[in-house]
Amino acid sequence: MEKGLEYSAPGPSHTAAYLERPLLEELGPLSGRKLLDIGCGNGAVCASLAQRGAQVVGIDLSATGVALARERYPELEWAVMSAYDDLRSGLRREFDLVVGLEVIEHLFDPRLFLHRVFQVLRPGGLLVLSTPYHGYLKNVALALAGRLDAHFTVLWDGGHIKFFSWHTLRVLLEETGFVDLRFRGAGRFPYLWKSMVVSARRPDARA
Repeated sequence: MEKGLEYSAPGPSHTAAYLERPLLEELGPLSGRKLLDIGCGNGAVCASLAQRGAQVVGIDLSATGVALARERYPELEWAVMSAYDDLRSGLRREFDLVVGLEVIEHLFDPRLFLHRVFQVLRPGGLLVLSTPYHGYLKNVALALAGRLDAHFTVLWDGGHIKFFSWHTLRVLLEETGFVDLRFRGAGRFPYLWKSMVVSARRPDARA
């Protein structure tokens, strides 16, 4: 998200195979709900959520990704925007749900990203995000397997900038004001998960 990624194909990303089920379970019923996908890429996830009844808007910093999404799914709303933009003002509405899959690890300023998400969610609205999982056992396993350089590679242009554990992500979410945090692993085996899926709620104004 710091630099727009290039997209050349319209299909789902490789992460969709293990992220779709926990994402849908955390989101709950979608019919008629306003949903914003931040970092929508080529729009494949947005299209899937729209088919389930959500009123979807997708944004991404990648002009090629948004162009693919507009071409393939012209009935949905798309915009080239940054995760740091004032999303509520730019999109002129609030959302019931915000999704950010494998985005936060690419950001230099994840605090600002979460602040923008908090602003664009209606009171009581839900954020569901995912990011590669980094826990003690997984990091030890990577070290013993000689895979640390490959996993934490600095040779991937546009790659990961931040590496989160449950604890560090919880700190950021709670700092921002989110409540009702739920964490779950996705992909591979328990405690060696590929990613973690996290849901968090903006407090209801009546609470």
